[in-house]
Amino acid sequence: MMNIIITGCSTGIGRDTALYLKERFVKVYPTARNKKDVDKLKSLGFEHAMQLDVTNSAQIKEVITRVLSIDSKIDVWFNNAGYGQAGALEDIKTQVLKEQFEINVFGLHECTRQIIPIMRKQGYGKIIQHSSVLGIVSLFGRGAYNASKYAIEGLTDTLRLELKDTNIYPVLLNTGPITSNFRKTAMKKLEENIEFENSIFKEKYIENVKGNHKKVPFNKEADAVASIVHHILLSEKPKPRYYITTATYLLGYLKRVLSTSLLDKILLKLG
Repeated sequence: MMNIIITGCSTGIGRDTALYLKERFVKVYPTARNKKDVDKLKSLGFEHAMQLDVTNSAQIKEVITRVLSIDSKIDVWFNNAGYGQAGALEDIKTQVLKEQFEINVFGLHECTRQIIPIMRKQGYGKIIQHSSVLGIVSLFGRGAYNASKYAIEGLTDTLRLELKDTNIYPVLLNTGPITSNFRKTAMKKLEENIEFENSIFKEKYIENVKGNHKKVPFNKEADAVASIVHHILLSEKPKPRYYITTATYLLGYLKRVLSTSLLDKILLKLG
């Protein structure tokens, strides 16, 4: 039976992917940062759900060691944990930007760095990196998140070159809008970390918070991601990247064919 470790399974894409794969007889080791979320995962039938804060190097090692003690292998590692910090760059304090990178980039990197020697030793493996359409194009007021996803693109593109002569496959997922708590969390982070009253963008921030529940164009359910992850598990040689949702295909295409100034005009309307 193939197995997979998934980070960030408290809600949304991580949890739904874990459930999707479990129904298809994949042995899933879902992880979450908080114990209460781990308990919820166990109540859903994941007896091997584990606590993992991706910024905690020792916890990463503990998860790897425990899985190897049970299965003696790790077929796939899915770096899914992350969040979006909203706010104009001039309003984002450097410490807030560091916190965004701490989870989205440095946590992902530490997980990747620790799993590679295991996969080298066993002679194979797949590392799925959850990027975004915002790792391809940028949106107004999403600078911290954009930057973190661009960083993941650079890390993974380089890793692919470094692992070229192995049977270890780094894979990027460029997801567009997916039903989850992502936007809700982003708006919460906006209110927590941005000083609305002192910002030139005050009205836009208020509008964003009020419009948090608006329908997002091209939105898909989480199983759109889960089905791709399942496909990667079953693929002997998965593709280097997978676009998920129409928004990603469309904006990825426009990035290739339009001038920067023209693309900016379109992106400003979307922001």
